[in-house]
Amino acid sequence: MKIHDISQEIFSCTVYPGDPSPKKEILSSIDAGDKYNLTAFSMCAHNGTHIDAPYHFIQNGNTAENIELSKTVGFAYVAEHSGNLTREDAEKILRKATDANLESAKRILIKGNATVTLEAAEFFAKAKIDLIGNESQSVGPEDAPMDVHKTLLEADIVLLEGIRLSGVNDGVCFLSAAPLALSGSDGSPCRAVLIEF
Repeated sequence: MKIHDISQEIFSCTVYPGDPSPKKEILSSIDAGDKYNLTAFSMCAHNGTHIDAPYHFIQNGNTAENIELSKTVGFAYVAEHSGNLTREDAEKILRKATDANLESAKRILIKGNATVTLEAAEFFAKAKIDLIGNESQSVGPEDAPMDVHKTLLEADIVLLEGIRLSGVNDGVCFLSAAPLALSGSDGSPCRAVLIEF
């Protein structure tokens, strides 16, 4: 068994263009003569490795604390891809995942510099998967992500963005990527972990 931390470190993480970067404030420090160390921080819900809740693009959609944890914890399938992920690519990945482990076909993780196209998003939405993860900060095209996001989020698919899969083999793993219980939030950072057997 091998455990992979597929999360970004928060304070040095990648930030989507236009979003605020995480900030750390040292409130007390043993080095400065205080009795203990104490840190405060602020960040955007979509910094680094994070999930998008449906509320991100859908006014009446689920918020982060209402995401079913079974969507973010369970068997997943890692598939490497580069470039635009077409409908045919999505079909091929889902077929491989289903053949390997039926449960893993519910959570698809795309390894590499890939962009989910609208046609691939529509396929995943019809397939009723629980989660799709990718390495970029946006599952859809960075310059026009709305249609892909809306298609997936309206189908109640959790988006796990900003993961790091370079050290992970293709195939079935066990994923733990539960969001923080941030009431009313459109997204949440998470400590995403994969277990390879």
